Amino acid sequence: MDRPSGARAVARCTELGRAPYSQMEDGLFRPYLGPSYRATCDRLAEWMTQAGMTTRMDAAGNLIGHYEGLTPDAPSLLIGSHIDSVRDGGFFDGMLGVILGIEAVAHFARAGKRFPFALEVIGFGDEEGSRFPSGMLTSHAVAGVLEAPDPDMPDWAETATLATALQEFGLDAGRMHEASRRGDPVLAYVEAHIEQGPVLESEGRALGVVSAIAAQHRYRVTYRGMAGHAGTVAMPLRRDALAGTAEVILAAERIARAGTDGLVATVGSLHVMPGAANVVPGEVVFTVDVRAGTNAVRDRAAEEILAVIRQVAARRDLELDIALQQDLDATPCDPVLTELMEQAVGDVSGAPARLLVSGAGHDAMIMAHLAPVSMLFIRCAGGISHNPAESVTDADTDEALRAMTTFIGLFERRFG
Repeated sequence: MDRPSGARAVARCTELGRAPYSQMEDGLFRPYLGPSYRATCDRLAEWMTQAGMTTRMDAAGNLIGHYEGLTPDAPSLLIGSHIDSVRDGGFFDGMLGVILGIEAVAHFARAGKRFPFALEVIGFGDEEGSRFPSGMLTSHAVAGVLEAPDPDMPDWAETATLATALQEFGLDAGRMHEASRRGDPVLAYVEAHIEQGPVLESEGRALGVVSAIAAQHRYRVTYRGMAGHAGTVAMPLRRDALAGTAEVILAAERIARAGTDGLVATVGSLHVMPGAANVVPGEVVFTVDVRAGTNAVRDRAAEEILAVIRQVAARRDLELDIALQQDLDATPCDPVLTELMEQAVGDVSGAPARLLVSGAGHDAMIMAHLAPVSMLFIRCAGGISHNPAESVTDADTDEALRAMTTFIGLFERRFG
């Protein structure tokens, strides 16, 4: 497969799903700045070079490939997604968007085509919060909206801080802000991504166009009660942190089910201490993720859930700590770029494009602070994502590649 194609994109994503590009032997886990992340960046840089790009690593650890425009000082059209993955994740989440960007550049390089703008493919290092409790850290840096990160922020495994991880990678936490492209001539940011939902499959469509990305709040909550012997602490005297957490989980589900505008709420992570079968749980750290199509709906639901969290803590005599870890506004995609993407999808599919709101967060949400954004969705089997069963077809991916190259041509005619 020596030509740009959907099949080659799928094969490359699959290659990167195994060691040394994964930290797991029997699955995919690629945390930011880890050995598997370095190996993956090296492999992606090879493919970028083969596609006619020069490559560099920015101050936040993002990999960037540059395909020069007609003039050295030409503005840039950015194409990208993220390199990191959740633990035991799928091969295509994030990575497919990076690979499709490389394939699109390779397509034009083979034809000897240059544009009045440069094409830049960017692989973001930390969209998932795969290593540190701060998702989309590196796109914040590129968009120029990164608040000074805490260099002592520990990773999830508590084996390194952000400062030490960056230092081991040859970077400096004090210079992450230098990855900012604010002030650079960036025309737009385009991201292709698997849908991570079942709509396209249910409608028999390979592609969809994203109109907006849902608002998100994510909290880290700690309940501290009192650990004690499971056989000797009487029920009325218990300060069981896990029992309190169970109340919150059910309340979050109830509140979200009663909501509108795509409201969802998830408690996706629990850390129970001391974690022994014969000990009353004395401390629980858990996450609460709230999303909706508008800020107002998200905010109302989040306040309801937080009220329950506080009420449970008071009633059960639990110490409480709540930290807001993620606060992302609903992000509409640029209407002009959306129109162009709709036209591109219509041209390659022969049917009007399906518009969707993304319930999942993407780097495009952050990049919207820098430049107009557009997103293309690709059908994934069963709508399954963040799961080893995640899959796409060669044919769908090829259609996505043709939509991307068509979009770039339309973009040139509109803005060139």
